[in-house]
Amino acid sequence: MAEISQPQSGGKATRIRSKKHSTRIDMTPMVDLAFLLLTFFILTTTLNKLTVMEIAVPEKPNGAPLPPITANRVVTFILDGDDKLYWRHGITDPLESIHYSHAAVNKLLTTKNAAINKMLVMIKATDRSKYKNLVDIIDEINEAKVERYCIVDIDQEDKDLIKDALRKQNASRLN
Repeated sequence: MAEISQPQSGGKATRIRSKKHSTRIDMTPMVDLAFLLLTFFILTTTLNKLTVMEIAVPEKPNGAPLPPITANRVVTFILDGDDKLYWRHGITDPLESIHYSHAAVNKLLTTKNAAINKMLVMIKATDRSKYKNLVDIIDEINEAKVERYCIVDIDQEDKDLIKDALRKQNASRLN
């Protein structure tokens, strides 16, 4: 509440002059209201719910070596920045670049899965790639019914292949 302080006059009859009085506003009710509102909003809001992607991880064999995987059954996807996706079949084919889209990746995966028996998809991501693209590519793999895939760290050879692919693209644009 607002309160006006007024000095007491002595007993003399003097000329009455209006003076400016100082005001003091009590902020306690406003602070109480602010904390009540803050408490109400904190208690009634729901926090972001985590979404979890379930990935089945195979058990490690007890000393038995894993069966070898031939290079002609491997398709490698390398995720890069600006929604770029590089892919190649085997280890000797050059990298091919596509802009990430649902239709392009789905078509590529379904045709390769039909052509290659027991195909393995290796997913590698650069530092510039987005987590959303990794989740999307895993969704595309599941939608195309590819049974085997793995997420692998990118190595220097893959980074060099990306640089070479970019150099070739820039050279073809200039010509």
